[in-house]
Amino acid sequence: MMKKLLTGIISVLILCVALAGCGGQTAQTDDLAYIQEKGTLKIGITLFQPMNYYDESEPDKLVGFDTELAEAVCEKLGVTPEFVVIDWDQKVIELQSKNIDCIWNGMTILEELKENIDFSMPYSGNMQVCVVSRDNAQTFQSTADMTDAKIAVEAESAGQKAVEGDESLGQAELISVGAQRDALMEVKAGTADVAVIDAVMAYASVGEGTSYSDLTVVDGIELGKEEYGIGFRKGSNVVDEVNKALQKLTEEGVVEELQARYPSVLVTLEKAA
Repeated sequence: MMKKLLTGIISVLILCVALAGCGGQTAQTDDLAYIQEKGTLKIGITLFQPMNYYDESEPDKLVGFDTELAEAVCEKLGVTPEFVVIDWDQKVIELQSKNIDCIWNGMTILEELKENIDFSMPYSGNMQVCVVSRDNAQTFQSTADMTDAKIAVEAESAGQKAVEGDESLGQAELISVGAQRDALMEVKAGTADVAVIDAVMAYASVGEGTSYSDLTVVDGIELGKEEYGIGFRKGSNVVDEVNKALQKLTEEGVVEELQARYPSVLVTLEKAA
């Protein structure tokens, strides 16, 4: 009798675990219904020109290629975008805990991120570049010149991965910061010699007419080719809908208009043949 009772209890427990697992899977795959029901898409960002940043003429207005593309996609989905500034190295936790619904901030598609994130189709190309003070431009002309340098990178970013994977840069002292703009500030302040950041940001943020006119991009250093994608929860059915919206906005010429406003963005979306 006792043996039968014990077997029955174990069977019930196994069933409960199975149902709980199915429930988690349903919650993930029905992400679209969850987002549409609440009426908002919470978008995780860092402040990153030209992707997501505040307009100097209107300090309370968030602009940028990713900001405006996200707004256009949300209009197609029938939801309101809500932009949330996050710590980049906590992005996966923020996504999984549903503090945000996606990461849309010039995020490089990396194999290790695919374990926890489903990506949209690639929409932009990128590479990592080195930014130095104009005063040090002759000192740092190649990565071989930077073995003893202090290099600032955004934590858990493609820039950090590029530095750690480079034979010369990997010997340098690494300064981990919370955002790419912080890496530029370290160089500007003289507390770092080099910032390794996205080319998309570097060419929009550095040089004459910018807040970093005393900094420059080192010619000839391109640390890997990358692609940007939008990150969603694993198993999310929002990915397909966003891909459809991106393609439709490309066909309608909206993406082309955005690229004209933000020429440093290397858009890879193309109209169907």
